[in-house]
This record gives sequence, structure tokens and C-alpha cells, in this order.
Amino acid sequence: MNSEVGINVPAKIGMPVSEIETPALIVELDVFERNLKKMRSIAEANGVLLRAHAKAHKSAGVAFRQMEIGGAHGFCCQKVSEATALVEAGIDDILISNQIVSRAKIERLVALSKRAKLRVCVDDPLNVCDLSSAAMAEGTVLECLVEIDVGAGRCGVTHGEEAAKLARLIADAPGLRFVGLQAYHGPVQHYVDAEKRNATFKDILKKVQETLVALVAEDLDCPIVSGAGTGTFRKEATSHVFTELQAGTYCFMDAAYMTLRDEHGGPEVPFENALFLLSTVMSAARAGAVVCDAGHKSVAVDSGLPKLVDVPGATYVSCNDEHGMVIDPNGHLSLKDQIRLIPGHCDPTCNLHDYLIGVRNGFVETVWPVTSRGKLW
Repeated sequence: MNSEVGINVPAKIGMPVSEIETPALIVELDVFERNLKKMRSIAEANGVLLRAHAKAHKSAGVAFRQMEIGGAHGFCCQKVSEATALVEAGIDDILISNQIVSRAKIERLVALSKRAKLRVCVDDPLNVCDLSSAAMAEGTVLECLVEIDVGAGRCGVTHGEEAAKLARLIADAPGLRFVGLQAYHGPVQHYVDAEKRNATFKDILKKVQETLVALVAEDLDCPIVSGAGTGTFRKEATSHVFTELQAGTYCFMDAAYMTLRDEHGGPEVPFENALFLLSTVMSAARAGAVVCDAGHKSVAVDSGLPKLVDVPGATYVSCNDEHGMVIDPNGHLSLKDQIRLIPGHCDPTCNLHDYLIGVRNGFVETVWPVTSRGKLW
């Protein structure tokens, strides 16, 4: 999909990768497609649905490929504006895996729910009242998931009876429908220690199961238990409790997830790096070091600096706005050379770019706009 590609684009379909204007995000399509097929296979084998998290890429073009190749039945977004951009591009099944609380945002949320299958997370009775009033005013029914705090200490009501009471409040509220639970633990996705990751997931599962028991006491069905990220998705998939997976980074991967190991020392995440920041050496004036044109305006560094690949001995060591400093003790790099960097964190990196450039066999095959770039409200 190449709709709405503007004139200020770093690449054109058919050109060699060597001619792409940098810095630019490129997607190796063969690897990307293998990742999609692998996730689809695991989800289908375990009887769970894939609700891929669109915040990883924020691109309708990528989302359509996740449906066509990867079996995604829907998507997650974090903000109403993000969801709106994807709905306008043709994506029609979205969970806003977040709380929407201001009046203006709720009004936009409810209006959007009349154009697509839309669900939202709730963790507060006051929010239930506001959502109910807005849905009634629009003459529609909004589906809601109760988010429970499974240990991350972020959003979410206390698991068990408190969560069940909130679910009952939703079920009884006009204009709302209780459809399930969100049980997502962000930090555990990146726990390096495999034993800690496993123990934390056991605690997550216990809290979900206790909440399901409490929902039965409230005479409430719970058709959806949604959660998981790229770091733990196989645990949720094989739990016989979770019904859908919210993994996002799996399609691209990033340097942070590639560090995870299982209890046997093998890779925890069975995917490959498909996303690279293509950069150009813009200065080679000093021996043993070069400067590339990719600073932190083009790559997020919250999860560490990007990893330089395919240049033995060379390391990306620091950056500022528009420059990346690379130590090259073996002198492999010269002025105008292209290098590839694996972002430490793909989600905020994608939000820095207007386009994702799909390449295959050294040539540009597709250009995907980052549809919901900057959609933060």
C-alpha cells in the first residue's frame, strides 16, 4: 500500500537502496514477512487471536500486511487520534488499550465507534459515568474492557473483586457493554533475567484467574482476556487464559528485544531484525572514527543506542540532534558510505519518520506513510 505518498519522500519505488536519501527507516520485506508468518503460526497453533499493537509502527500499510500475511484480526492503539488516522485509512477493528478521560477525547472516541468496531479500556468508576453519558448522547453502545493492574504499577484497577465490581458497573451502565479484561505488564517484556520473567508471568496469570473467578460471582461473562507483548507473547499464547495477543514489535524487532534469552540461554523472542535506520557517513575527518547523519532526531535512544551492523569492530557510541558518532578502529568506513543501524526501541523511532521504505533484494519495493505519526492526543 502506497497511498498518500507525498513529494518529499526519501525513496522511490524501483530505486536501489544505495540511492535512498538518509537518514531513513527501511524494512527488509523478506524478514518482515517471515516474522508475520511466524507469529501467525504460533497464534493459530494455540487458538488465540492476534490484535497487533499499531503503536509499534503507526502505519496503515504495515497493518494491512499484518492482516493479509500475519493473520491479525484487529489492532491496538493508544490514543484516539492514532485510532482515527487508521480508521480513515481503512482499519476497522481497534482496541484503544488505554484510558480516555477528557471530555473532548471521549466525544471523539464515541463518534469514531460509530465508524468502526472500537473498544476502550477503563479503570475508574468516574470514567464509566463519562463514557456512558457520551455514548447515550450519540445513541450508540461502546464496548469496554476493564484494565487490571497485574504488577506493572501503571494503569489498572486492583485485580479480583474490585475489578469485578467495576465490570458490573460497566455492564449496568446505559450505552456501555462489558466485553473483557486487559491484563498487560509492560516492564516484564524487557526483564533480562529469564527466571524473573517466568515468575512474574505466573503472578500475572494468578491475578487474571482470580479476577475471572470474581466475574463469575458477579454473573458476568468475559469473552476477551487481552494482553501480552513481544517479550512474553508465547506465555500468554499457551496459558489457556488469554484470548488475544497485543504484541507489536515482533514484526520489526529492535535491539532491546534481541538481548532477551530464555532459561536455556537461547533467544526468548523467535523473530529477526527487519527494521533498520539507513544512515550515511557525513564526516571521516578523524582517524578511527566517523560521523553519520543519524542523531536522536531520527532514532530513539530511550532503550539504548542503536546497534551498528555489518561493519566489523565499528560501534555507534553517542549522538546529538543530527549527528551520530561511530568508532571505527579498523578503518572500514569512508565518506559517503551507507551504514545500517538497528534501533534500540522501534516504537518511538517510527514516530520520528514520515515513511517506512520496504526493500527487497537491494531495491525499493514499497513506501508506507507513517499514517498516525505525531497523533498523540
